[in-house]
This record gives sequence, structure tokens and C-alpha cells, in this order.
Amino acid sequence: SIAARLLAMPEYREAETVFCFVGTSREINTLPILQDLLTSGRTLCVPLCVGEGRMELRKISSLSELAPGAYGIPEPPPDSPRVAPDAVDFAVLPCLSCDHAGRRLGQGGGYYDRFLSVYRGGAVLLCREKLIRDEIPVEPHDHPVPWVLTEAGLFEDGTPARPG
Repeated sequence: SIAARLLAMPEYREAETVFCFVGTSREINTLPILQDLLTSGRTLCVPLCVGEGRMELRKISSLSELAPGAYGIPEPPPDSPRVAPDAVDFAVLPCLSCDHAGRRLGQGGGYYDRFLSVYRGGAVLLCREKLIRDEIPVEPHDHPVPWVLTEAGLFEDGTPARPG
């Protein structure tokens, strides 16, 4: 239901270039999102781990390009086209947990914090409602995400924006 809600978001629908994580078994299933982007003819880029705490955004044209990479996460090949963060219109990001205000708890590698430190477009965190917490530990390098999408609805800066 979270993916279906995302597919209906005007901000997502209007974006020409979308950066989206490839969900693992412990995360939100992003395959419907990835497939929607590929069939719509828009530009889809996904993360490629290139070093400790560093990822690059890489364009893919088919899900068949993805193969297990760092940490067993499906990744594009190293020779796939690189996409600059400022070319992205909308970003779909993962978290282990977050609060409704978009403060996220990740895996601890800093991959997405580095991305968020240079990215200025629209972004949404996908999180199951049962994993939402009232308080998330925040460090100076952490960057909140403006939208949080759960099966209960969309939250913007901690306030229900488009509830279920």
C-alpha cells in the first residue's frame, strides 16, 4: 500500500528523473515503483556503492541490470551511466525507522546522509507505520527528509498532509 500511495503522489508523477532505493527483504518493496518508472519512460537511477559510506546514482533501463552488490543489495553495473544529484527531481529513500518529521535512522553507513547533504529536490522516506518512533537520535550530519510516507498516509514536516 505504501508503493501505491507513492505512485499517486503528484510530486512523484511529475518528476522526470527519480532516484529510488532498491528495497531488500527487510525494507519496503520498491519493485512496483521501479517498474512504474521504467515503463513510463522517465529516468530511473538507483544507488551503486562505490566505497565506504559512498554511493553514486546510476541510471538503469531494466531491472535485469541489477545484480547483488555491496551488502547483497541489488545494484546496477559499475559502467552504468552516472546521474548527478542535481539532475534528480524526486528521491525515494529508505530507513530502518524514522519519526513523522523525517528524521531517519539508517544502517549507519552515512550513504544517504551524504546524498542529502548535496541534494536539493523533493524527497520522501518510505517507512512502515509500526516502525515510526516519537524520537530518533539526531547527529549534526543528519538531514531530515520533508515527507514521510507510511500505509497510514503522507506526513509533511511531522504533520499529516494526505492521510489514509
